[in-house]
Amino acid sequence: MTKLNAHDVVQLARSSKRLRTIEIIDYITDSFIECHGDRYYGDDSAVIGGIGLISGEPVTLIGIQKGQTLEENIDTHFGSPSPEGYRKSLRLMKQAEKFNRPIITLVNTPGAYCGIEAEERGEGEAIARNLLEMSQLGVPILSIMTGEGGSGGALALAVANDVWMLEHSIYSVLSPEGFASILWKDSLRASEASDIMKLIAPDLKELHVIDKIISERSDEGLLSHETILEQLKSDIINQLGIYKSKSVDDIKSERYKRFRQF
Repeated sequence: MTKLNAHDVVQLARSSKRLRTIEIIDYITDSFIECHGDRYYGDDSAVIGGIGLISGEPVTLIGIQKGQTLEENIDTHFGSPSPEGYRKSLRLMKQAEKFNRPIITLVNTPGAYCGIEAEERGEGEAIARNLLEMSQLGVPILSIMTGEGGSGGALALAVANDVWMLEHSIYSVLSPEGFASILWKDSLRASEASDIMKLIAPDLKELHVIDKIISERSDEGLLSHETILEQLKSDIINQLGIYKSKSVDDIKSERYKRFRQF
């Protein structure tokens, strides 16, 4: 099978046909109860969060949801969370710590919502608060990039003990278009930017930014969604088993050391 370049992966990561957060949650959990609201302002449709059972073990799942229709994308701001989305996430993470549940985050966002109303409600503070609080949580956090992982909007759910990526996902400080606009004053050079930004899974694995790549293709071609989900669920169950053997101090220390290496 022809090797994909970085620009090809960017297009796949942004595809409307990618697995959505709710589809992943429905497959990997035996049951799931969704929770709503940040207890400050409102609810954010771009962030799905709640409590689920994976192989009988309770976990907290939080994911960024994109739409597949124009109406869904408008409702979710094309997968760009607002401040209340990040605050809802933090509320659920603190709840998970209280009841000693592992946390799994599923990230697929071009970045935080940049509308003026989001700024008025404290977008920057909400993201910064998540970074601070996640760094100190006493339960394990597993973060999985499932599509786009854009800037602080993605990092706000990725201060984790382990960070994984689906093979055709991306993770970077900004978009290739933004990179090209800043460096060359020409967003049309986004394809060229993609090749030098080190935003695809193999490059990030080599740099130790991520810990694991979930395959999305074989020598014969692209894998089916069901095959990808089956492998993802198996890997998650194995990882949850590893976390069980670790103390609270181990969890905090390993997360701290992971990010101090950069």
